[in-house]
Amino acid sequence: MNKQFDSGLVWLRRDLRLDDNAALHLALTHCRKVYCAFVFDRAILDPLPRADRRVEFIRESLVELDTALREASANPHAGLLVRHGQALDEIVGLARQLGVQSVFAAHDYEPAAIERDRMVFGALAHAGIAMHTIKDHVVFECRELLTRTGTPYTVFTPYKKAWLALADETRLQSHDVMPHLAALADRPEAMRQPVPGLQDIGFERTNLQDLKIAPGIGGARALFADFFERMDQYHATRDFPAVKGPSYLGIHLRFGTVSIRRLCAAALQATMAGSAGAAVWLGELVWRDFYFQILANFPHVVQGAFKPEFDAIRWRHGASGSRRTRA
Repeated sequence: MNKQFDSGLVWLRRDLRLDDNAALHLALTHCRKVYCAFVFDRAILDPLPRADRRVEFIRESLVELDTALREASANPHAGLLVRHGQALDEIVGLARQLGVQSVFAAHDYEPAAIERDRMVFGALAHAGIAMHTIKDHVVFECRELLTRTGTPYTVFTPYKKAWLALADETRLQSHDVMPHLAALADRPEAMRQPVPGLQDIGFERTNLQDLKIAPGIGGARALFADFFERMDQYHATRDFPAVKGPSYLGIHLRFGTVSIRRLCAAALQATMAGSAGAAVWLGELVWRDFYFQILANFPHVVQGAFKPEFDAIRWRHGASGSRRTRA
């Protein structure tokens, strides 16, 4: 099979898994050699408290992914290249050091991330290196679902109806990386360090383990297996905190240790078989897509209300905030 590039670098961000990883699949099928990298981006991390569960969750997930890359490819010298610094400097620097022809990554939809990617794209282009991105974090993105007048949906119910009408096996098809893992390259000997510890990046351990929040691919797999047995009752149990109702997969979706396509496919299949609980859960997964397309098409919601006129609402604070007053 002829491949477009001799070597490529996969920049992992919110897709910390091996299974159904769109950016990794794209790189493996277009490059003869593929490296995988993650950056603990100081632009994001520096303002955080030094004990942050999210950072610990990411770090532990990277340890598992690093092992999975080596074991699945049967290559002990494959694995993750993990850096701590500014993403722009680290990714462009790694791409230059490795001599790759392209960097691959999944789309991001937050304004700050879009600007970061724009800067990385420009710096790579200046160095003669391409950058290819692909949808991974959602089923339908940006302007893939539009109203009859060609505008983005702003009301959820018609969006959900359109989503369900178009969601089929093709849309939910996973990216099978397993047949292509022989393309994972040996990391240069000087770059074969293990995933850095929390202290190495200036953080401390949290109570993540005490809370029984299992990170990584294995944690996501175990949670979904448990939830699948309860999914049919989800509609009746989700609103009661004392009942084990939710899937608890939110953080795994946030950092991509589980595939949204896999979850939607399972929920859709169970819904079609008549499961009321699966139908409600699927609706919530669809809401997640709806949220991201709102963010992509109306980025002002990051800083203000969806309807700008609501920004003019004056809120009362303190003791007086609980009293009703006349204008």
